[in-house]
Amino acid sequence: MTSAAVPRTIGALALAAALAQCAPALNYTDPRAPLYSGGRGIVGERGAGLRIVTFNIAYARRVDEALGCLARPPLADADVVLLQEMHVGAVERMAAALGMHYVYAPSSVRPGQNDMGTAVLSPWPVDAAEKLILPHTTRVIGRGRAATLATVHVNGRPIRVYSLHLGSPLGLGGDQRGDQAEAVLAHARAWDGPVIAGGDLNSHSVGDRFEAAGFRWLTKAIGKTVGPFSFDHVYVRGLEGAADVGVARDCREASDHRPVWTVLR
Repeated sequence: MTSAAVPRTIGALALAAALAQCAPALNYTDPRAPLYSGGRGIVGERGAGLRIVTFNIAYARRVDEALGCLARPPLADADVVLLQEMHVGAVERMAAALGMHYVYAPSSVRPGQNDMGTAVLSPWPVDAAEKLILPHTTRVIGRGRAATLATVHVNGRPIRVYSLHLGSPLGLGGDQRGDQAEAVLAHARAWDGPVIAGGDLNSHSVGDRFEAAGFRWLTKAIGKTVGPFSFDHVYVRGLEGAADVGVARDCREASDHRPVWTVLR
């Protein structure tokens, strides 16, 4: 290759990379598929209260590091784990390592990348797996979102659980994220029992909508969870008791997000 050809080659590669970044997403718009469930739940000795963890693992690139975080206090022995930016292989691996059942719903895929979606994990029996397609697609790449739903039977008590990942501020406006939250709330109104909803909301203020719908915003004052932003939250309805909450700030190796935990006592 001549020296004159080198800049042209580098320029072509840069252009190809830029075009790949703008390549549109393929969205899975069928609420029935793809939808995965499985795993083997192992309910060992539990601490007092209901422990809930939510964690965006950044395209599931560092599963080993994420498992290390989830295996140590205050995240260990969770009753419900909500995961975002996951693909099915990573979900299956994490569920097996943690001794949990799982439900996973991918929402979209982009060229050269894995599926991206949300998951619910629990050592308790899990059934009624569903995928809820959320409104709106993002700017430029047109990525859609879907919520993963499952009914988790904690000590025989059925709890409807939603794992959420709303559109990012670069991809959607606040009103559109609000529409996505309202779709979840509308679905939850059909369930008379207790509800857990949480995940990466890409917003703090969207929590006002959950409060207005009768949810307790357990993580309202949690502080920063990704960079300077408070985006990762947990809301509950029909579950009483004082709540301890926190951010596992020492878990920096697995993701740009910090896992958030709460215990209802």
